[in-house]
Amino acid sequence: MSDVTASRTVFPAALSIWVPRLEAVIIPIGALVVGLGLFAVFLLFLGRSPVDFFALVYKAGFGTGFSWKNTLSRVAPLLFAGLCVALPARLGLVVIGGEGAIALGGLAAAVMGVWSGALPGAIGLILMAAAAMVIGGAWIGAIGFLRIKRGVNETIASLLMAYIAIALMNHLVEGAFRDPASLNKPSTAPLPDSLRVGDMPIGIEVHWGLGIGVLCCFLCWILLDRTTIGFAARVAGGNIRAAQVQSLPVGKLVIGFTALGGSMAGLAGYFEVTATHGAANASLVVGYGYTGILVAFLARHNPIAIIPVAVLLAGFEASSGLIQRRMDLPDATILVMQGIVFVVLLLSETLYGRLRIFRPDLWGGKA
Repeated sequence: MSDVTASRTVFPAALSIWVPRLEAVIIPIGALVVGLGLFAVFLLFLGRSPVDFFALVYKAGFGTGFSWKNTLSRVAPLLFAGLCVALPARLGLVVIGGEGAIALGGLAAAVMGVWSGALPGAIGLILMAAAAMVIGGAWIGAIGFLRIKRGVNETIASLLMAYIAIALMNHLVEGAFRDPASLNKPSTAPLPDSLRVGDMPIGIEVHWGLGIGVLCCFLCWILLDRTTIGFAARVAGGNIRAAQVQSLPVGKLVIGFTALGGSMAGLAGYFEVTATHGAANASLVVGYGYTGILVAFLARHNPIAIIPVAVLLAGFEASSGLIQRRMDLPDATILVMQGIVFVVLLLSETLYGRLRIFRPDLWGGKA
């Protein structure tokens, strides 16, 4: 066979493999562009310039070194919150209660820090991380337990439990665990310097939560796509009856993956306390858990794709203050934009498998 004939045979075969895979990339990007376009129309109705808006977003989120510092400091909790949604999603579960696990994980880390203050810093940090992961994992894992044992809808249960977790955190911070010296803003006792997470040596002041978050994304990707446990989870998520016929431990998978997702959200709370706030207080509840839902859906629940999506949305959130000052828009404007994008993203789910351009048979493969 000549080189020309071989190339003609191999090239269509490669297209039949790779073009269909682009569906999971192009459709979310298209949904993002359409959502931003609809938001631009919304701005026009308000009498504001979309060009000025997006220019300010770029400037505040990515335009300067300080902007990147501000953006990257917000990425870590979005990575963990995105994993909290993405891991159960592989089993077909829609868990949206990461905000509650972040709050309780941060509180657990702060309380453990107070109790372990006399221990060496490294041991104290490990104990604080473990406490945050256990509490977060137990809280979200309970949702998986209710789903398997009682048939409770995980979406409703996770949302309601998020509100309960936030109320419980506020109650304990303002009561049993309150530092008497925190007069204006109830907080737990401040952590000593030995129990504060420092910055990574990358030339910009960004704490280690970013590095650990990226590492967790890669580890979760390996778990989901390169292990038998991940394969079993995908089978159960695709067809639970088929998984049961194959004697797969569906109940253990559901509880295990929801608990693992909750432990990731707990880590978000841990880094917020040890690297950002230095104590547990109402500042833990800023919406990272809800933004993580959008992060996971835009990334198609792919742990590696969560990384660039989290950076993009962190840049959007970092620009909210500048937009409020320069364009005289409410601070919630970014939330409106995220809401429009999320609705368009949900609508785009109907396109998967229906666009002929992504069909393998069009590119020389089997349908």
